[in-house]
Amino acid sequence: MAVVTRFAPSPTGYLHVGGARTALYSWLVAKAQGGEFVLRIEDTDRERSTQPAIDAILEGMNWLGLNWDKGPFYQTQRFDRYQQLIEQLLAEDKAYKCYCSAERLEKMREEQMAAGLKPRYDGHCRDNPNVSGDSYVIRFRNPQQGSVVFDDHIRGRIEFANTELDDLIIARSDGTPTYNFCVVIDDWDMGITHVVRGEDHINNTPRQINILQALGAPVPEYAHVSMILGDDGKKLSKRHGAVSVMQYRDDGYLPEAVINYLARLGWSHGDQEIFSREELIKYFSLDDVNKAASAFNTEKLNWLNQHYMKTLPAEQVAPQLQWQFEQIGVDTSHGPVLTEVVALQAERVKTLKEMAEMSRYFYQSVESFEPTAAKKHLRPVAKEPLQQVKQRLADVNEWQAEAIQQAIHQAAADLDVGMGKVGMPLRVAATGGGNSPSLDVTLALIPQSVVLARIDLALDFIAEREANQ
Repeated sequence: MAVVTRFAPSPTGYLHVGGARTALYSWLVAKAQGGEFVLRIEDTDRERSTQPAIDAILEGMNWLGLNWDKGPFYQTQRFDRYQQLIEQLLAEDKAYKCYCSAERLEKMREEQMAAGLKPRYDGHCRDNPNVSGDSYVIRFRNPQQGSVVFDDHIRGRIEFANTELDDLIIARSDGTPTYNFCVVIDDWDMGITHVVRGEDHINNTPRQINILQALGAPVPEYAHVSMILGDDGKKLSKRHGAVSVMQYRDDGYLPEAVINYLARLGWSHGDQEIFSREELIKYFSLDDVNKAASAFNTEKLNWLNQHYMKTLPAEQVAPQLQWQFEQIGVDTSHGPVLTEVVALQAERVKTLKEMAEMSRYFYQSVESFEPTAAKKHLRPVAKEPLQQVKQRLADVNEWQAEAIQQAIHQAAADLDVGMGKVGMPLRVAATGGGNSPSLDVTLALIPQSVVLARIDLALDFIAEREANQ
């Protein structure tokens, strides 16, 4: 039987980290077995579901490269099908109309809680021919004997007594179907063989299995993934920073790093840490997913991100860096090609956002100097080294790293001073700050005329400083 999995988010917000990991695991199950991955949008909650949220989910899935084979399907477009099966269950006496008022249900709930009982519907309308009214919901007639047993890929055998399950509402008083019913019909109609979802759905599973069996539909295999905790061991939330997948893009992470990190957040294959997408597909198994909650580790994600920035082809990283430059308003059309900047900076930064910020001087004019660096290195004592190195750099015919390095060495030799006495003022003059990769390769990416003009600007800065002393 062909494997068919699904990711079925509710469009009430962004694609969060937990949802993205569930989507990834579901995607991997399908890809590992040559099956199909279905995307379904569970938008029956019309008040909370929004088009921007749908767009955010699709954007997140696309950014991560979790391509779907079928869909996206929308539950709101399938109401006729749900209605047809609700009518069928009513006709077969596997569902019934419940006329209980909200006041009666609330009173019943309060009494049960006061008695220390689990709140559940008492079956008042289940077999009562004397109930009627203008308004009613439709409830599923849950079996009252036996139990529901299923073997969860992550948690092992799980059993629920049917006496613990009440008669679930499958259609509201306005006729719209409820979440738990729609999920069952969708999984059946779409041929879903494996349901991978969060552990918060475990209590829904026995109810859904009972409805599937009442319809004579096949029951899929289940895997309930544990929650993700923050660095502090508490449930991941906004206080921990980014919880939206697209926030990781905004913060400068590569999708390859996020995918690798999410896969390892609860799953392992020996001691291996770095996985290509092909390796994930080859090695992933639901049976190797840990049932304990996983703690998010930002340092590990940073390490992975730097690894991918350094090892992926620069041509693959450059478009993501381009996006970061656009966010900070830097035009990269004049200056070095982005692949050269990636190659130069990847060792020095954790994120692409950091890389873009630290590389402004390749594309923007240096109009002022970082105060701390200027105070330390653009002092009157730096005047002569800057003048000397400017002369040497002006004489360079082939503006290449080797010739630039030779010119800097020669300037230091001319003055009989250490390289730092020339190099540090030159670095601040050329980049605006005291932090950059090796001067020779850095300057090679900046036009010769621009470097000379920036040295003049630094000399003017020193002259003004001298005048004010």
